[in-house]
Amino acid sequence: MGGLPDRPTILRILSQVTLLALLFGIGLANKIPANFVFGDSLVDVGNNNYIKSLSKADYVPNGIDFGKPTGRYTNGRTIVDIIGKSLSLSLSLRQEIGLKDFTPPYLAPTTSGTIVLQGVNYASGGGGILNHTGKIFGGRINFDAQLDNFANTRQDIISSIGEPAAKELFSSALFSVTIGANDFINNYLTPVLSIVEQKLVSPESFVGSMIFKYRLQLTRLYDMGARKIVVANVGPIGCIPYQREINPSAGDNCVPFPNELAQLFNAELKDLIAELGANLQGSNFVYADVYHIVDDIIKNYESYGFENENSSCCYLSGKFGGLIPCGPPSKVCHDRSKYVFWDPYHPTDATNVIIAKRLLDGGLEDISPVNIRQLLESQG
Repeated sequence: MGGLPDRPTILRILSQVTLLALLFGIGLANKIPANFVFGDSLVDVGNNNYIKSLSKADYVPNGIDFGKPTGRYTNGRTIVDIIGKSLSLSLSLRQEIGLKDFTPPYLAPTTSGTIVLQGVNYASGGGGILNHTGKIFGGRINFDAQLDNFANTRQDIISSIGEPAAKELFSSALFSVTIGANDFINNYLTPVLSIVEQKLVSPESFVGSMIFKYRLQLTRLYDMGARKIVVANVGPIGCIPYQREINPSAGDNCVPFPNELAQLFNAELKDLIAELGANLQGSNFVYADVYHIVDDIIKNYESYGFENENSSCCYLSGKFGGLIPCGPPSKVCHDRSKYVFWDPYHPTDATNVIIAKRLLDGGLEDISPVNIRQLLESQG
């Protein structure tokens, strides 16, 4: 028989027991012990603040409804901020383990220790499924690199609470991926470059390359322990102020070709999600039809309380305010809650609230086979 463990070993065991009790006591009550976010500028909460990139949002008037710029590409919260807060712990409980209100960016120096047990946001403005997407911005964190970063967090969590507990954490956590729009906007459809690209590569071939890559990436995420995975499709990118601006022949309508590309991709993505769900044992893949939701908002904007569905609230020039990114010289609309779009590319906080609520509690026309709340309540 061996002797009693030494003091450092006892302290380490007690520390792990405390973490487990806190983690799973909280998880039992809230059914969301962790929230891991991957994607592009639609859900970036500040990772691009820490890299050299032309794609940044850490300057005014971005974040005007936060009181300061945060690195979010909107006036207030992102979709994942709103979803996470709706599902999260009370503020007092979060403060007990050193957490702030929202899932923190991976690159923030403070995102370490017990904070990561509640989840991390890896999203990056300009990022895409394909690694050469967004190269016009210089620095950006594409999906492959985001998965590399999650692998680092995963190892930190295993080292902290042990592999069995980490496996349980990942299997019950919410994973969401919102990416793909940049592969069109800042790759296939990039002015000048796209003329050559589109002559060499058909839309079907380009979408096929995206789906091939995405299959490998989502499978890798599963292999690292993710089980409850929400994958958002690409929205109606032909309706954003930027596309309206550079395609004046469309008049006041959405631009057809970018939307056709998005729909082509989305049809194949839906099949991919069904395939992965059927073939990866124990997985729960969910298809979030953001295209349908945003298209509905734009077509019926007045019924949602909006007054403008086609122009940037933060604007400087152009018919739709879509020529120049939101920045210090820009003007801001008087009432942000009346605009669907914040800037040439991104929704306002008010639009994000609608999208988030429909992903949380919507029916099969919005998100399938289950909504996010149902996904987190499921046992498998």
